Amino acid sequence: MRIDKWLKMSRLIKRRTIAQLACEQGRVFVNDRIAKPGLTVKIGDKVHIELGTRALTAQILILPLKAPSVQEASTLYEILEEIRRPPERPDWLPAGVELD
Repeated sequence: MRIDKWLKMSRLIKRRTIAQLACEQGRVFVNDRIAKPGLTVKIGDKVHIELGTRALTAQILILPLKAPSVQEASTLYEILEEIRRPPERPDWLPAGVELD
């Protein structure tokens, strides 16, 4: 199964086009290698995703034959590590001003 399709089915990324863009921008890694959208994944592969202030590493447990339900989607993988970083403060923003 293609990595972009698996990311969409697992609901780690909500849309396949966004999954494709993330792969093309070098934000998705499979087994510590940059993943192109068409990369074939298998059970046991480790997927690392860097999106915005979130980084997630998961191991593939199931490759579904059809789109799983919302409840079943989380059974496709096991989260190994999740990091949430605070948003970066732009250099141009004056001191004392906060972004909402």
